[in-house]
Amino acid sequence: MSPSRRRLLQVTTPAVLAGLAGCTSSGFSNSDQPTEYTLSIDTIDASPTEHALYKPSDDPLFGDPARTALAAIIPDGTHRTYGFTPLPEDSYVAGEGRYFQIDSAVTGRQEMDRTLVHVESIDDDAVDSDAIHVDSLDRPSARVIKILHSNSATRGAGSTADLLRDDAYVLRRPAERDSRLASGDLDGRVITMTEDGGFPYRVSVTTESIRETGYTTRAIPVADSEAGFREIVFATEIDAELDDESLSTAARDLLDRALGGEHTESTPLSTEYEAVLAALGVADADDSLNGRLLWYADQLYRYGLYIDHPD
Repeated sequence: MSPSRRRLLQVTTPAVLAGLAGCTSSGFSNSDQPTEYTLSIDTIDASPTEHALYKPSDDPLFGDPARTALAAIIPDGTHRTYGFTPLPEDSYVAGEGRYFQIDSAVTGRQEMDRTLVHVESIDDDAVDSDAIHVDSLDRPSARVIKILHSNSATRGAGSTADLLRDDAYVLRRPAERDSRLASGDLDGRVITMTEDGGFPYRVSVTTESIRETGYTTRAIPVADSEAGFREIVFATEIDAELDDESLSTAARDLLDRALGGEHTESTPLSTEYEAVLAALGVADADDSLNGRLLWYADQLYRYGLYIDHPD
């Protein structure tokens, strides 16, 4: 499924601009140093409604809790979890011939026993023949150790920090609570991040009583037919909807050449390229963008604009 417009993420690359100096009326740079604009368009082999629907993966770690929640909330039930939400917020799902949008709300807190996993970095010379390579573990256990390694390597400044509680990972999902880590088998063991013993950590597994946030998830009905749901998808998910009348012949030819690939120009941009970017709603972009959806000639596409500004 493609989540709602929160899917539009800024691309973190050296090409991201803080702003476009010396802009023309169309928003593009007219300075002596050219700025490069690359339009990337990929074909999506699904209809807009198919693409918009969330479907759980086969992975037990995330897929099983999602399926359990869906079975409980469709058509009009609720599902309670503690410490995590089982379904992507605002995602669309289908069931019993109807279409729904997922909604989760914080509905309290509860004290409960949880298994917490800590790791401590150790010297390479402390690694012995009993050390375990992380990739030999079951996936739920390996994922936890890799998250803790990332947090240690970035000293808590990385993206995984939000997944931790005071530098410890709390085992909450069913697959985590059934993992080798949860069994206590790895308590006190040394786990390495590389096969040759690099980045060794000693694992500590404890059980503590913590106060967990409670989440209640439900499914809000949004449409009773695929036709009705299609209108919702086009209103909320599709960023640009074009047809043959939307562009001049030259601009349409440029767009057709870019479909399934890329088109790059440096400023000053051609008139037809400016027209295409304006039709796609990115003419005034200051930063690179990706993950946008285009419906054109009865086909769904994902597009992004990458801006490379001279140093």
